[in-house]
Amino acid sequence: MDTDARSRSRVRLAILDDHELLLDSLSSWIAAHARDFDLVLTAPTWFELVQSDQFPTDLVLLDFQLKEPVSIEARVRTCRAAGAKVIVLTSLDTAEARERALAAGASAFVSKVEPLSEVMETARRVMGMEASGDTARDWRPLPKGALQHARPKLSTSEREALALYASGYSLAEVASHMNVQYETAKTYLRRVREKYSRAGRPASTKADLIRRAAEDGHLQ
Repeated sequence: MDTDARSRSRVRLAILDDHELLLDSLSSWIAAHARDFDLVLTAPTWFELVQSDQFPTDLVLLDFQLKEPVSIEARVRTCRAAGAKVIVLTSLDTAEARERALAAGASAFVSKVEPLSEVMETARRVMGMEASGDTARDWRPLPKGALQHARPKLSTSEREALALYASGYSLAEVASHMNVQYETAKTYLRRVREKYSRAGRPASTKADLIRRAAEDGHLQ
């Protein structure tokens, strides 16, 4: 099969997620391990998604929670009306959220704690594709049982510092928002990293902290 034919046979994919480092991690993993998808569009805002020349795509991975005042129902229905299928990704895995997304026309509702390899297998099922058999290491490697048993217990201040930092604030801005000294905010995040390390879920980089925050529902 020539290059053009392979390109035409791939599913054109878009991702909407307003946590840009998380968006980068998703994009890198898909480019490396899901070559039957052609990731043609990534967007941190709803406006950028729908205004792109690449929209609509065949499939959209859509973050349930955005800072923008556009309801999940409106976003899913717009994508569906344009001809795109939708999978909703969320850290808010509740029955109400699931019902809202599916009632609006989403093809699937998937928690962000799921390995991305499983998310993409769901995408293949939605698009009527064959399973890939890809056992490549996932973008969020967790030890066996971590999803159920290795969520560290964070203090209120540690959770707040993590949520702010993972949302894109600098360490100085975290301190300012929390009305504490810079070194105090730094200590909160150091403790968060230590607790995740003891739980077998390293979070030594900012990207790792964002992943852990998304997995455990700390992103706002």
